Amino acid sequence: MSASLQLRASSPAELGAAFTRLISRSLMVDGQPPFNDQALVDAASGARRLIVAEHGDVIAGAVLVGEGEFEFVVDPEFRRNGLGTILLDRILDGAEPGIAGWAHGDHPASRILAERTGFEPIRTLYQLRMPVPASPSTGSGNEGARSGNEGIVVEAFRPGIDDHAWVELNARVFADHPEQGSITVDDLHARMAEPWFDAGDFLIARQAGRVVAYNWLKIEGAEEPGEIYVVGVDGDYAGRGLGRMLMQRAFDRLRERGISTAALYVDADNVGAVHLYRSLGFTDHTVDVQYRRPVAE
Repeated sequence: MSASLQLRASSPAELGAAFTRLISRSLMVDGQPPFNDQALVDAASGARRLIVAEHGDVIAGAVLVGEGEFEFVVDPEFRRNGLGTILLDRILDGAEPGIAGWAHGDHPASRILAERTGFEPIRTLYQLRMPVPASPSTGSGNEGARSGNEGIVVEAFRPGIDDHAWVELNARVFADHPEQGSITVDDLHARMAEPWFDAGDFLIARQAGRVVAYNWLKIEGAEEPGEIYVVGVDGDYAGRGLGRMLMQRAFDRLRERGISTAALYVDADNVGAVHLYRSLGFTDHTVDVQYRRPVAE
């Protein structure tokens, strides 16, 4: 197959439906999207390079390469033919030392390819799921239940008003997070332009007009799990139960939208968040692993 395989630079806009179809086919087979949202936003803006592997007029695979990391996918029809190795060789050709790659779903083939090419696991990301509770938990709407929470209200995100305040708080909350903490106002607006965005699904906790916490939901359809997209609490308000309260409010919103399953992603080493989510009833669904090839000394 490699003799008839052509690799070239492209863009999501140029590929259009063909790129969407590649993602959908992989998601259907793997149970996991091959690219994360930020990678797709960056590809659309040109901040990440998109390389496609074409077999005739069919897209057999694609690679997104950004600063220090990459993600790639092979169409299910073209797997087990060495295309993954070809794409990885293309990624590594001229790449910066220590570049890292994501294996969404931690499939055996990804582990084999990583071991064969000298990559080692450096980060684990859990996807957790649970049924949305059938009714509100006792006290889920009592924002002032703990000292210091008096006057806190939960409202929908206000587009054009809360944008900068949310980005600034998100950057502080996720200062040590390689993807979430780097989100810009432009990145936020790109997400707001997505078909799934609904300001009513973006829960903002305020005290005296100040944004102090949030829980953003991503709901793509009544038959799909509702994703707890990102949760954050201002460090000055940590330990007051705002995270748990916002999770309960998120369940209320999911229930209102007719969603029966809640899903979220969390880093395995975020012990506090993992404990909170498991205490609410979340259990393991899938695992993503990031790999890096050690830099030769």
